[in-house]
Formats: sequence, C-alpha cells, structure tokens
Amino acid sequence: MPLHLQRDLDHLHHEVLSLSGIVEEMLEKATRALFERNAQIADEVIGIDIIVDEREVQIEEECLKALALHQPVAVDLRRIATVLKVNNDLERMADLTVNLAERAKSVIEYPMFVIPQRLACMADMAKGMVSDVLDSFVNMDCAAAARVGATDERVDRLNCEVIEELQRTMRERPDQVVPALHCFSASRHIERISDHATNISDDVIYMVEGTIVRHRFSGGANSPFANG
Repeated sequence: MPLHLQRDLDHLHHEVLSLSGIVEEMLEKATRALFERNAQIADEVIGIDIIVDEREVQIEEECLKALALHQPVAVDLRRIATVLKVNNDLERMADLTVNLAERAKSVIEYPMFVIPQRLACMADMAKGMVSDVLDSFVNMDCAAAARVGATDERVDRLNCEVIEELQRTMRERPDQVVPALHCFSASRHIERISDHATNISDDVIYMVEGTIVRHRFSGGANSPFANG
C-alpha cells in the first residue's frame, strides 16, 4: 500500500473514531436528561449537534478526496466506503439524540408522569450496542459486529412493550396523554439509534469480509459469525 494512502486511511479512521466519541457522549447525556429530567443536560446535547454536522461533512469530503486521489481497490476501497457509511450513521444517531433530548425537555413539564422502566432498560441496551459496535469497528471484529446486530431484535421487542404500556396509560389516564406521547417518541428514537448501530455492524462485516449483509442479517445462533 502506498505510504500516502496509508496515511490518509489512518487519518480517516481517527476522525471517525473521534466523531463516534462525540456521538456516544451525546447519547449518554440525552438519556440522562430524560431519566433525570434535566433540561440543562438536554440543552448541552442540542448544542453539540452542530459540531457533529460539521465533522460529518468534513469526513465525507476527505473520503471523496481519498477516492479521487488514490483510486484504491479491494480492502482499501472497502475501508473508505465503510467510513463513508459509518460517518452517515453517526450523524443520524446524533440527530436522534437531539430528538431524544427535546422529548426529555417536554417530559420535564409533567413531574407526575412515570417513565416506563422498560424504556430505561431499552436505553441501556442501545447504548451498549453503540459502544460494542464501535469497538468492533476499531478491532475489525466480525463476530462482535454480528452480536450487535442480533441484539437489535431485543431492542425492538422492548420498544413494542414500552409502546403497549404507554397505550394502556393513555387509555386509563387521559391527563397523561401528552407526556406519554413524548415518551412514545423517545422510545422510537432509541429504537432507531439501535437500528443505526446495526447498520454499522453490517458495514464492519462488509469492510472485513467483503460480504454485504445489510437487509439479510439473520441474527442469533443462525448468524454465520455468531460463534466467531
């Protein structure tokens, strides 16, 4: 591999990891803002988003420059393509954490509303997925990436259970409809964050193996990577 290409690939890798750290921090703060009912933390999340947007554009421009300048092939081409995809998923995650922070600020206005415990479990699971999938990206670990994809099914089930609980609350307590709807949206935002983590897990497998698994990941014990 030419020295200049290796240098640019290493730089792109570093930039994506730096962006991922920002997004992880946003997710942690957004969930804290919701469950601790802290508007100040929610505002911090909202303020960080502009930094993510700027970094996302910068990384994309550097990827396109590397493609034009070096015309990479095989694994080097896959690395740059993966950075482009991961970069986009991280930016979308950041947008969703902002949405979550905004829902947190709305729920604060209803101090008597009880946030479903399952939603806290769901948030913890999604945060774990994001952390684990970024580790799999750093280590180029297909087995770890596939396990993250399999976890998404559990998040989906929790999302359904949270929605059912909120629907019962709205039927039984009409005065709690508004905060329940905010919580409903928060649950959907968390579920979408886990979807983006799954997208990254698919991209890691593509980067390492050259196999496109998006849209056909089987998950669980049936995954070809489940047992390492």
